[in-house]
Amino acid sequence: MCCGATTTSSWTAPPSLGLLTLNALVVAESVLVPLQCEFFALEGVTQITQTIERVRHALNPRLALEGIVLTMFDRRNNLSEAVASDVRGYFKDQVFETMIPRSVRISEAPSHGLPVTLYDFRSPGAQAYVKLATELRRRERERARTRKKA
Repeated sequence: MCCGATTTSSWTAPPSLGLLTLNALVVAESVLVPLQCEFFALEGVTQITQTIERVRHALNPRLALEGIVLTMFDRRNNLSEAVASDVRGYFKDQVFETMIPRSVRISEAPSHGLPVTLYDFRSPGAQAYVKLATELRRRERERARTRKKA
């Protein structure tokens, strides 16, 4: 789970709903939830969205779900397609269009101490992250325009 206090700073909390994650949610403005395209991950996304709602009501009224990013997506796997379809059906436009593919280069990058965009910028995984960043920025601009009109 990634939590960001502003558009210029962000940090990563571990994929659990422990005290560290709760503290991150209390100070964050929004949460970007990565979701592996695996069956059991669906349970986790339900838990985190419920936790976001509880934190919003009790501790941090500014907290918003920035969106859900489908990760480890493999078009050759029917389960990936089914999970993506189910998540898009339920969460609608909260799911980013960009999907991060399952990729050996993404898996290798941390062992070299590098993000995939520096390890192999031309790889499909790195390009997917660049596309995700562009989509995130576009959504932020659209939200800012909407707030100005209001």
